[in-house]
Amino acid sequence: MVEALPDLILRWQAGWGASRGFRPAEQARGGLHVLVGQPDRHREVVALSDEPDVLGGLADEAAAASRPTWLTVPTNRPESVEAIVREAGLKLRDSREALMTIPLRRHPLRPAPPPYTCATTMKGTVFETVLTHPSGVAARGTMAVVGTDAIADRIATEPEHRRRGLGSVVMSALAESAKACGALTGILVATADGQQLYSALGWTTRATVLIAQTPAG
Repeated sequence: MVEALPDLILRWQAGWGASRGFRPAEQARGGLHVLVGQPDRHREVVALSDEPDVLGGLADEAAAASRPTWLTVPTNRPESVEAIVREAGLKLRDSREALMTIPLRRHPLRPAPPPYTCATTMKGTVFETVLTHPSGVAARGTMAVVGTDAIADRIATEPEHRRRGLGSVVMSALAESAKACGALTGILVATADGQQLYSALGWTTRATVLIAQTPAG
């Protein structure tokens, strides 16, 4: 069964917000409104619809905000979305991202290669995996479990340890921990570089994600 995109967006945002410790989003006017609280990203609005009337209203609202606001739009009509947000006066980020999913039972296992060691801890509903090298932390990432969903976030490898498959090791450890808690579906938003890693692990792209922001942001 293929989930409807608005439902998938809701589920991703719930886990992403939990991973980052944000307050629950306010659902209003066709979007999820999140208080981020950063100097260059005071609020973020995640669009649940890319219909012109709904998206145009959200884009105008973000453009009129007095503090830096981001508008995140998962869509399968990226060119149409770009035109709407530009017309509102928002600045689009150069690179497109991707909303991706995977049935966790299909996630491949990737053990840590020597001399790396892998440790996963849990705080509340959020797992954190840290991959260490004798010289220090090499890679890390988090995954929040919400119901039967596991939302991966902030998967990163230190520059000097890249090109060694360590991102796959982190994702494998997180997926195994999430499955042990009853999670069935993995969800994430990937950068352009991350899409290559996740596609190789069996993740499927479900939508393009465009991110725009107020010029001040």
